[in-house]
Amino acid sequence: MDDSSTGQTPRIKKVEPAPGYPPEEGCYLRGNDYSPVAVVVILRWRREETPADIEKLVRVAIESGAALAGTLQTENIGIEKIICNIVSNPNIRYLIVCGPESPGHFVGESLLALAKNGLDEKKRIIGTEAPTPYLFNVQPECVERFRNQINLIDLVNEGSPEVLREAVWSCYQEKPMVFKNYNLHDPGAYPAEPLSGKITWRITEPSSAPKNDEERAQKEKILDLIERIKKSNHKAGHPNPENNRNDENAKKQELDK
Repeated sequence: MDDSSTGQTPRIKKVEPAPGYPPEEGCYLRGNDYSPVAVVVILRWRREETPADIEKLVRVAIESGAALAGTLQTENIGIEKIICNIVSNPNIRYLIVCGPESPGHFVGESLLALAKNGLDEKKRIIGTEAPTPYLFNVQPECVERFRNQINLIDLVNEGSPEVLREAVWSCYQEKPMVFKNYNLHDPGAYPAEPLSGKITWRITEPSSAPKNDEERAQKEKILDLIERIKKSNHKAGHPNPENNRNDENAKKQELDK
């Protein structure tokens, strides 16, 4: 029976996340899989020096009802992991970003810019001053799904557990709630199948990696040429310096006997 015909509030649609959710590991806690909100707490310190108040924000987010809550240090691989985990759960419709901004990586600004502007042709996040905001390791469809699926709530430089608790609570209400400049409520699961996204091309140093398909193709040609030269030298019988050293050492040991 249609709930609208009975005067009851329509049920909020919820779905099962993708098998293996969340696909990427990281410094986060898992909460209610059917919650409409995840929380990112910016971490500007080294992992082993994480302050107690940052850890508290992560716990408060989960205790308040978030699906996932964890810390973020980098504007590239860290964001890629967030994308993969969120698109594998269509129930997540909000991403709260809080905590003091990182002056070196600008991870809060990078997430805001990604949600607003997307990527350029070099897979760089548009509109951020972060030094290496390149997302090489995720498929373009995962990035676009992420941008379409979530609304980002900007609490950058906000560190109050009470404010975070109110933000999370507002996201899973049935009727719209005013929180700061946002009208929040649970809109239900995103109307598409979950994406089983995982990081595919593991570039750990985005600053030195090819920035587009052309540069990547050039690098592959160079590596292929080097490999062909090695094989050609081997077939022609050109000596390998390492083998020569090994032969000389063997002869020396033979003479010493």
